[in-house]
Amino acid sequence: MSNPATYGGYGYYGGALTRDQTRGLFSQTMGYVALTAALFAGGAYVGRGLSYGLGFLWFIAAFICLIAMNFTVRKSQQLTVVLLCAFGLLIGLAMSPVLLYYAGTNPSALWSAGGATALFIAGFGAAGYATRRDLSAVARVCFFALLALIIFGIVLIFVQIPGGNLIYSVLGLVIFAGFTMFDFQRLRTSKDIRSAPLLAASIFLDILNVFLFFLRIFSRSN
Repeated sequence: MSNPATYGGYGYYGGALTRDQTRGLFSQTMGYVALTAALFAGGAYVGRGLSYGLGFLWFIAAFICLIAMNFTVRKSQQLTVVLLCAFGLLIGLAMSPVLLYYAGTNPSALWSAGGATALFIAGFGAAGYATRRDLSAVARVCFFALLALIIFGIVLIFVQIPGGNLIYSVLGLVIFAGFTMFDFQRLRTSKDIRSAPLLAASIFLDILNVFLFFLRIFSRSN
């Protein structure tokens, strides 16, 4: 799952945030990320045993919540947080059949992917937060690269390419390394104190996509 909906603009606060406000934005955003992750885990648990077809419907509903957040953030942060919570729960329901499959057939891949994801996000997140270079151009390149990767993934469905799945996963990790750095940089440079829910959604999607790419790699190696 990609995160194109979170790279648009949102309500502008005006003026640079103070250092305390920047720290507050970071804390609030990461708190929302943790809340979304918890709801994701809850949705995955509740949805165990659901069919893949029903999971696809939950996926569509989660994507609608993600899109709606871009509009509600200008009017109501509380409603945006509710949509973020709904998104976390729905995407957990959508991913439940996939996670249940790996838990039953290759649980070590889940643990390996989780550990690798934590290190990946911590490393590239810290780099993005610390760098003074504007990463907006990197995000634009990654966005178009993501579109190309989606097309490549569709091609892989119909054409057998030696090592195609591994190439797909590695390229995905490279792309989301850029997205992760950009999103964490926005935690430091944002001028909108109301942007925390959208930033949290974007960072959570970075985490989820990185996890899924690592899961493909580790399940293949095992």
